[in-house]
Amino acid sequence: MQAMSTDEHAQLAWSEPFYDADHRVEAYDMGRMMLDAYELGDMINQSAEMAEYLYLKTLVEQDEQIQREMKRFAKAKEAFEETERFGRFHPDFHAAKDKVKSIQRELDAIPSVSRFKAAEKALDELLHEVATQLAGSISETIKVPGNEKAGGGCGSGGSCGCGSGGCG
Repeated sequence: MQAMSTDEHAQLAWSEPFYDADHRVEAYDMGRMMLDAYELGDMINQSAEMAEYLYLKTLVEQDEQIQREMKRFAKAKEAFEETERFGRFHPDFHAAKDKVKSIQRELDAIPSVSRFKAAEKALDELLHEVATQLAGSISETIKVPGNEKAGGGCGSGGSCGCGSGGCG
């Protein structure tokens, strides 16, 4: 049997079972599968999505203004979570919730933060697509968690913001 090129290995991961010259299905050994997995990881690490994400992550981490705002946000979020245990009946619930939303808007208004969030979303979508393709190539019944925000109604715990009045 002839050795396969790197491109053929990459295609094999997303194609039908590999057949030898006599049209018999060849077992895909664990060592080869692990090498292909590392190659796939390397391709993701070298992708434009990853490069953009890492660049913007560094910008955000090194920006003193953003770091100050993030600390303010974390402190406000912690205060809100404390009031959230009692829901809308806590005397500071709405003020704490409004403060978190206000600081979040301020953070989102900073261009490098919004660009970072967009890059993070693009990378997440790439990883989700890879996971979906991988799972689908094995079996259509394998479930891949979605990229959507988890639905949270009143029964999900915490303030869902559903507007029913039951949780906050």
